[in-house]
Amino acid sequence: QVHLVESGGGLVQAGDSLRLSCEASLRDRYAMGWFRQTPGKERDFVAAISWSGRNAYYADSVKGRFTISRDDTKNAIYLQMDILKPEDTAVYICAAQGTHTFVDGSYSVPMAIHGYDYWGLGTQVTVSS
Repeated sequence: QVHLVESGGGLVQAGDSLRLSCEASLRDRYAMGWFRQTPGKERDFVAAISWSGRNAYYADSVKGRFTISRDDTKNAIYLQMDILKPEDTAVYICAAQGTHTFVDGSYSVPMAIHGYDYWGLGTQVTVSS
């Protein structure tokens, strides 16, 4: 049974920073990502990182403000969120692959919900104006 547990959410003001953590009980290293969701809306991609940590991808809305990283010694990924805006308010959810996937012979890093096998319950981030 794989578990993903997020932490680090909270209530902050616009312009502040937060660092989210996700601890995973995975047996191997796989691509992992962050999504976010607000009530009544679909879950949106935020950022993803390859199994090696060498490649990272971001939604346009967070590019330049958010940074995803991983520490495989702790089986964890992180999301450093800077210059937060009220529109960043959401539940942030960690996701992990359970098997490697490939595109044209290279490891792929999913940016869509269907690319991930495991999900956490999420941590609330609220940014006040």
